[in-house]
Amino acid sequence: MKPAPANQNPDAPSDLGPRLRAIRIARGVGLRELARRLDLSPSSISQIETGKIRPSVKTLYALASAFGVTVDEILFDEPPPPGQTGSAPPTVEPGLAVQRAADRPAIQLNSGVRWERLMFWGDEDVEFLEAIYEPGGASSPDDALVRHNGHEFGHVLSGTLRVIVGFDEYVLGPGDTITFPSSTPHRLVNDGPETVRAIWVVRGRRGAETGHEMTEMAPGERRLHRVDGQ
Repeated sequence: MKPAPANQNPDAPSDLGPRLRAIRIARGVGLRELARRLDLSPSSISQIETGKIRPSVKTLYALASAFGVTVDEILFDEPPPPGQTGSAPPTVEPGLAVQRAADRPAIQLNSGVRWERLMFWGDEDVEFLEAIYEPGGASSPDDALVRHNGHEFGHVLSGTLRVIVGFDEYVLGPGDTITFPSSTPHRLVNDGPETVRAIWVVRGRRGAETGHEMTEMAPGERRLHRVDGQ
């Protein structure tokens, strides 16, 4: 894994919690009401908002769905002003932009996953990230798959990533690419000893509301496909 620049220390205090609190307040959602919607305890929400604990990928998806925003907005953008709705921003044609590696916004999650934003795309609902999975890192708990709005495109740079989509499993190695509807239950996990680095794009997450859902699936119900040439 490439070392994080000095300004991206994953153990440094993050402004993610205050941003989540600002979004929640801007939308007029109480702490207990949000906890009820996400099936979490008010204490867990409070600890996330105060930075005492880091959210998981699963919780971030649920928060984005509850607020009607993208994960990109939750992680990296300024909180919306009071009274602003969750509708998509006006269309803005993207211009020339350069994102320096040292200034790349990043967030370390509590599930062995790190997201680094590669570029903000201002003309539509697009998230453009580098996803880094430490050994054992996963997007959701064992045998629990997540679904949400949008469509995903992933390209593995290094390591071996197991991608579960519905009843199928795909083992992706360096150079392999995958795309699938985000509404299909899915899970991304690094079962190997090597850190996985992958480019990930999600578009249309706002879309028509399908909500956030975890689906339990027995391992025997899946079909395994190796597409990394091994």
